[in-house]
Amino acid sequence: MNIFRRQEPKELSPAGHDAVELAERVIPFVTKAIGETWYKRYDNDVDVAVVGLCRLRRAAAGHGRGPESGDGAVRAALEEAGPEAAIWIASRAISYMDEQGYPELMAPWLEDVEALDLDQ
Repeated sequence: MNIFRRQEPKELSPAGHDAVELAERVIPFVTKAIGETWYKRYDNDVDVAVVGLCRLRRAAAGHGRGPESGDGAVRAALEEAGPEAAIWIASRAISYMDEQGYPELMAPWLEDVEALDLDQ
């Protein structure tokens, strides 16, 4: 089963998709990703699950008329997948954010960052 089939060219966003159906399809990918690495292959199970969760977020945001609806759909999918899966996916997200320079990007706006002593 491939949840990432190419859409008709006229559609630019998955927001028109059924978020409930997409959630049902993405949860097995999230649980399959537990324990898998994302450093050895680009087509790894973790990144497949993350892309699926992103598509779910967009679809649910489109139906709910805002990003909060999408965030809620992702939280619900992670809750259904279970704590171990949620922790694994969260660690992937943090890894990606760190590799993309998120701490340095946000440091000027976050007063408490200095308390973390990031320069050591």
